[in-house]
Parts: sequence; structure tokens; C-alpha cells
Amino acid sequence: MPSTSDSNAIRVGVLAGEPIRLEGLTTIFERPPEFGQSILEPVIGELDVLLADEGLEYLVIDLNSASAGLRMLTEIRRVRPTLRLIVIGPPGNDDLVMDSIVAGARAYLDSSAGPRVVREAIEVVVSGSIWAPRRLLSKLIDRLLAGPDTSTTNVAPHLTAREKQVLDLILLARSNREIARELGIEERTVKAHVGRLMRKTGAENRIDLSMRVLSGGHGGRAGGDATS
Repeated sequence: MPSTSDSNAIRVGVLAGEPIRLEGLTTIFERPPEFGQSILEPVIGELDVLLADEGLEYLVIDLNSASAGLRMLTEIRRVRPTLRLIVIGPPGNDDLVMDSIVAGARAYLDSSAGPRVVREAIEVVVSGSIWAPRRLLSKLIDRLLAGPDTSTTNVAPHLTAREKQVLDLILLARSNREIARELGIEERTVKAHVGRLMRKTGAENRIDLSMRVLSGGHGGRAGGDATS
């Protein structure tokens, strides 16, 4: 595992209810980081201890061995709203994926994911992105933009179909050039769409746009794709 004395290491909490699953998750940290990857330091403990650790910004949590499930994610978000969660859960349940992200997860992987894939998902989350199946992003955006807050002072912005397509790809961490190529439009048109998205949501930049969408209603966040 990475040396705990490395001041550049990013501390990542690891939570699993079953020892065998916990042991499996800790193998994520045994490989040295590849070029460009962050140095990660695992922090293992009970949930209350991890939540009390103010220096902890990321938490890998295995829902397969957690009886509380989504209730646990909701409670974590209530206590530590800025904690970024990497969730490992059962496969084939799109509703659970979206519910988990709405409850605060920034990545959702199914239980078949190996250490390398989990490591990649953590890296995506550390970079300020989301890791989730791309097919769910449009549904997720609609759900998050609708939001629980419909007050007149915080109305969810109306996005055109094209703006939603652009936002989908921003959530997947695509550059303007990549978005233009994928949608078959000019790069300057993409820039115009991004500008309108930021004006509509009040975001200052792409990361802020992403943060606003994923924090519950009015913006977006760059992202990865668990199916890629």
C-alpha cells in the first residue's frame, strides 16, 4: 500500500461490512499509481470514525455488504455533504444507480468490477467527474434538474435538447472539440452552448456547472462512464 508518510497522497476511506469484501477493496491501493494517476492512501474504519475524519474527502463504500443501503448514503450526505462517494453495488439495477447518485455518490460500479476499474473510477471522481453508465446520464440530468426545490427563487432551468446533449458529454469529461466531433457540429457552436448552460445555471466554469447539477439541481459535473 502507499506510504502513509507521503504528504501528496489523497486519503480515501474504505467501508465494507464483510471482511472478505474489505480485503478485496484494499487491493485497489496495492498497485503503484500509473503515470498521471494520484497517490492514494486507504483509510479503513467504521462509518462513524470515517465520518468524523474531517481530512477525508473520498469514501469507497460497498453497498453489497451494507444492510442500510441507500439510507446509509442519505445519512452520509446529511452528515458530510461534501464527501465524495464511490459506491459498489449489485448490477442490473438502473434505478439504484440513479438513486445512489442522487443520494450523493459520484461513482457507481457493480460488484463485478475489478481493482483496476475501481481505481480508474476513483481517479475520475478525484478529477471532479462522475463515473456512471452513459445510458443513464440523460435521465439523471432530467431528474436532478427537476430537483426537490421548486421555489420561485431557485427554479430549475429549462434546457433545450441540444443543451442536454452537450451537458451529457460534459458529464463524461469530453472537451469542446470532442463534443463537436461527436455531435457533428462546430466547436464554436459547442462553446456557445456551454456559455448558455453556464448562464442558465449561474455556474462560473465547467466544473462549477457539473457540481451544481450533481449537488441537487442546477448545473453539471464532468464524468466517466462505467461501461467504457
